[in-house]
Amino acid sequence: MSLDGKKPAADDFEKLGVLYLGRPYDLAVKQAKPGWLLYDSKDLVTHAVCVGMTGSGKTGLCLALLEEAAIDGIPAIIVDPKGDLGNLMLTFPGLRTEEFRPWINEDDARKKGLSPDEYAAQQADLWKRGLAEWGQSGERIQRLREAAEVAIYTPGSNAGVPISIMQSFAAPAADVRDDAELLRERINTTVTGLLGLLGIDADPIQSREHILLSTIFNHCWQNEEDLDLASLIHAIQTPPVAKIGVLDIESFFPAKDRFALAMKLNNLLAAPGFQAWLEGEALDIRSLLYTPAGKPRHAIFSIAHLNDAERMFFVTLLLGQVIGWMRAQSGTTSLRAIFYMDEIFGYFPPVANPPSKQPLLTLLKQARAFGLGVVLATQNPVDLDYKGLANTGTWFIGRLQTERDKARVLEGLEGASAGSGQRFDRTRMEQILAGLGNRIFLMHNVHEDEPVVFETRWCLSYLRGPLTRTQIKTLMDPVRGKGVGVKGEEKEKSTASPHSSPLTSHASRPMLPPDVPQYFVPLRGAKPSGCEAVYAPMVLASAQVRFTDSKLGIDVTESVTLLAPMADGPVAVDWEQASSIDVTVADLEQAPAVGAQFLAPPAVAARAKHYADWNKECAAWLYRTRQLEVLRSPSTKEVSKPGESERDFRLRLQQAGRERRDQAVEALRKKYAPKIAAIQDRIRRAEQIKAKQATEARTSQVQAAITVGASLLGAFLGRKTISAANIGRAATAIRGAGRAIKESKDVGAAEENLAALQQQLADIEAQFKAESEALAAAIDPLSEPLESISIKPTKANITVKLAALAWTPHWRSPDGSLLPAWS
Repeated sequence: MSLDGKKPAADDFEKLGVLYLGRPYDLAVKQAKPGWLLYDSKDLVTHAVCVGMTGSGKTGLCLALLEEAAIDGIPAIIVDPKGDLGNLMLTFPGLRTEEFRPWINEDDARKKGLSPDEYAAQQADLWKRGLAEWGQSGERIQRLREAAEVAIYTPGSNAGVPISIMQSFAAPAADVRDDAELLRERINTTVTGLLGLLGIDADPIQSREHILLSTIFNHCWQNEEDLDLASLIHAIQTPPVAKIGVLDIESFFPAKDRFALAMKLNNLLAAPGFQAWLEGEALDIRSLLYTPAGKPRHAIFSIAHLNDAERMFFVTLLLGQVIGWMRAQSGTTSLRAIFYMDEIFGYFPPVANPPSKQPLLTLLKQARAFGLGVVLATQNPVDLDYKGLANTGTWFIGRLQTERDKARVLEGLEGASAGSGQRFDRTRMEQILAGLGNRIFLMHNVHEDEPVVFETRWCLSYLRGPLTRTQIKTLMDPVRGKGVGVKGEEKEKSTASPHSSPLTSHASRPMLPPDVPQYFVPLRGAKPSGCEAVYAPMVLASAQVRFTDSKLGIDVTESVTLLAPMADGPVAVDWEQASSIDVTVADLEQAPAVGAQFLAPPAVAARAKHYADWNKECAAWLYRTRQLEVLRSPSTKEVSKPGESERDFRLRLQQAGRERRDQAVEALRKKYAPKIAAIQDRIRRAEQIKAKQATEARTSQVQAAITVGASLLGAFLGRKTISAANIGRAATAIRGAGRAIKESKDVGAAEENLAALQQQLADIEAQFKAESEALAAAIDPLSEPLESISIKPTKANITVKLAALAWTPHWRSPDGSLLPAWS
């Protein structure tokens, strides 16, 4: 923590994993101390809570934290119930009047008796002066804009980027399905939120509606079947299970009552306003956190326009998706991403159990292991489950309105201190909370030696207040057409079929010799209106291709299932026309679907020996055409995983670089802490020799002299090495030494010795600055050119396990055209 009054040199520490939040504040004299307050980004892995009444500066502090995270390349999922977090998009590097003019609050201008243009000029000047006072400028705003993208999503509305909820009903990943408790929690929150949207206050144990829907979700998800509202309506009318508990489905929930529930869902689906929930980008956390190019994104979900039931429904779905994404990540101690919710009131109460509470508890308990920092903010501290927040590592506390609010916050702080093993001084905390003013906060961080009072810095973003839907639309229109994420409904490419014209079909299965291997590709999807099922003959090959490279540490086996058209002629099977399908040998069936018809196979399909030939031809074709493409980083020699996209590989390199950086930063602390402590001790003894008379005033000067000084080194080592207790002990020792050397006369020599020691301190600071700049200058994985490496299999590493006649299902429309029915 710097103490000499110099302006913060933000460029020096932005890439060292610390967040610039403000400067220390002296409550006794009601003024800021020199220097600045830095917060380690990795401390946020243990989560944070921000509490403060309206006007305390809570929103400004949280926006500053998000700005710093963006500059450090940390993506974030941001839930905005009030509509003012969209201010993150109001960044004006030029700090010109015309940049501010479209976004000012004209009501504020009228109240001040100013024209809109005059008020805009005043705001531009205010921001320019405010930033300068905190060592910032338009250049840092530009750096923020270049470091991360910001997008506003509006579920149920087209004001911002619409978000589709369809993926929220898709079967979760295998790691979620295999965890019975996590799957049960995911189903419970999804069903509760959906029923809440229908106006049904359902008890998970007593409600028939909740139990039925939970059973349907569990059955489909365990069988890896995706759901949407249409298929869910059908499943309610015709459940996929015969019994629930020991009762048959009709006794438990008669068809008439199920139809009434299905009608409520159907009315919801048919409502014109609900279509906005089904359109837009997919609720896919990985795609929301990063752009397709791999740039970090702060995805703001503005839900101010929704009613309470809709808000709870969406927040619950979002939390489920965040947990699913989180569980798919590798463990890390560095900050990977942030989940921030601005007003937690009603979502995490102490007694009630809304659908959002359980997933929030899961995040607070488990997210730290995956590098996901959870930040929760509220202006209503009474309605918080403080037991659930007991393990939160950082508390930011601003001005509170009532004594009841203070008592509840003190209760939460005491629980957090007990969880970390720290001593809690309730009386001192009460005194600090009583003295907090506007933009003055107490930071209680379990990773620090003691709490710190600080004044929040000036935000880079223009804080104009809540954005209207029209303003959100204006901000997002330029990027809406570009597609900021993954579309909610992407049609998969269908496997090519050789049968695109009407062909004669037969109701009976063609007769073939018994030694001809035959299988049926499973028919998938609902039957289109007016169509009939038809099986067409194709050649199926199932193979395994092994790619190995000992130098790169790669040994991976790829399973391939191919379908190729067959015909009578010189080339019966052309493997160049083959296409891969997502079907394994275990999925193949022994019998056709009931009522299906068959197309006649070519004559070559009736001879078993042809399939052995096609087996060999397939192996040769795979040897010629198959190769594994991987990427390598020249700087780190890291190699991408098989199937890993360039975007994901760069993100993994970025996370690994961040972890190495954090380790290097910690090494810098350990390297320089003992050196500075030793020189401080020598300076203290030199000052004792120099001082002829020990007066209280001179002693305080000595105490000030032993401070590290306002430098990056001082701020960086700050609270973790030079505590107030250490300085107090040094001051006491100096007072005693002053009395012992009253008769010393060689002041000149002592001054020379002191100057030499101070020069040593300056040299160490220069060394630290050079090493920290070397850390900051590390290669950016997002822009580093990558090497492309192709790995081909050997013939011995290609095994075609099966070549057989495959009957592939199609839907034949009334005009005779065939559409594949297995994808």
